[in-house]
Amino acid sequence: MQQQTLASQASFERYGRKSRRELFLEEMDRVVPWAELEFLVEPHYAKAGKGRRPVGLSIMLRTYFVQQWFNLSDPGVEEALYDSAALRRFVGVDLGRAPAPDETTVCKFRHLLEKHQLGGAMLDAVNDHLDAKGIRITTGTIVDATIIHAPSSTKNQSGERDPEMHQTRKGKQWYFGLKAHIGVDSREGVVHSVCTSAASVSDVHMLPDLLHGEERKVWGDGAYQGQGEVIRGAAPHAQDMTCRRTKYKDYVDEEARRKNTTKSRVRSRVEHVFHVLKRVFGFEKTRYRGIGKNHTRLCTGFALVNLYRHRKRLATLEA
Repeated sequence: MQQQTLASQASFERYGRKSRRELFLEEMDRVVPWAELEFLVEPHYAKAGKGRRPVGLSIMLRTYFVQQWFNLSDPGVEEALYDSAALRRFVGVDLGRAPAPDETTVCKFRHLLEKHQLGGAMLDAVNDHLDAKGIRITTGTIVDATIIHAPSSTKNQSGERDPEMHQTRKGKQWYFGLKAHIGVDSREGVVHSVCTSAASVSDVHMLPDLLHGEERKVWGDGAYQGQGEVIRGAAPHAQDMTCRRTKYKDYVDEEARRKNTTKSRVRSRVEHVFHVLKRVFGFEKTRYRGIGKNHTRLCTGFALVNLYRHRKRLATLEA
């Protein structure tokens, strides 16, 4: 008996259902402010001229976001577009008319965003969109930082590790990479500030840059204790709600421990943001060398995290 080809089998398929990937892409397609984001990139994007016609901006922006959501490399996203019909439908690629963007085109688009520092602009545009929908940044900010690992291997062209990354110790474990510092709204959980540094930089050094200045309360873990003056310098009316030390040589301060428990009920909300970035989007390890390139990816990633965490609410508002 002759075996059917995949093409002939597809014409006889009677059953099917949407995959989790398709449902996710449909949700995000509804909530991403495409027009506003394309408006940011359009002045810097290549125009049609005498040479090869550039790939449509909408296709490239969607391809770039697919990279962030599924943690794909430049060649990886090209291969995924040829492999997945769901991704092609989302991006807007019709293989009967034109090929999918190749890895070189994807790389050049990423470098365009990095050159013009459009990652931070995208984060601001997304937050403005959320604000217009009633998801506003209030007067409370939670500050925190997380380590993003970088490859420690020296088996590369330069024969050395990334010179902009450094190692740091957390507990008894050493880590090599960068540190993402963020300021998150205490009520809505919206990331409004992002700073990127080598992993060896202390959390408190970035504290002033994580506050928008209108705070009434600032939450943070024990790494930010004793920074009351720094907080008031950046936000004059802010109350220091960072956790305090509770264990001393001879005794345990039970009152401070109870206060820390109360503060942590608010402070812990920042961990939900890191969960989406690292576990859902898979950004646990750097893909590019240098702080600048990874900062652009982090800003874009946190913009998409804001949309992802409020997608149900935004979908209801759009309906």
